[in-house]
Amino acid sequence: MSIYALIKYEEGWRPKPYLCTENYPTVGFGFRIGPQGADIKLYQFTLPIRAGEAWLDSLISNLEVDMRRDPKLAMALQVCERDPARLAVLQSMAYQMGVKGLAAFKNTLQAVIEQRWNDAAAGMLNSRWAKQTPARAKRHAEQMRSGIWAKEYGV
Repeated sequence: MSIYALIKYEEGWRPKPYLCTENYPTVGFGFRIGPQGADIKLYQFTLPIRAGEAWLDSLISNLEVDMRRDPKLAMALQVCERDPARLAVLQSMAYQMGVKGLAAFKNTLQAVIEQRWNDAAAGMLNSRWAKQTPARAKRHAEQMRSGIWAKEYGV
């Protein structure tokens, strides 16, 4: 299991630009490519899968560096370093909503730091994010609670 399998499952692959649920031009594995509300007709290209995989690799590498700049996120990452399933949940959440978006989950992150997994999962589900992407949030919350990879990610 890996963060790559998780992201590929959750985001899917779309080689042609489309508007995401928040009305941003998007392509590939959920890569935002333009401002909210931009005309999708301005984005007339096809992204090759190999380019998308390289882009994903770069984004995930940079994401971890950015996450470690926030003290609370850095502590949560440190707690999860030996727990790849839980670490991947934090990375996926930061990938989806940005590092600042994840950093706003202060009580959830504190629960992760204290290894109170049920509280962390409950905090994840009690959020605007969970209302916007309920199936993903449920998979992530259960993976955070149990420390076991969701079967959807290729177990």
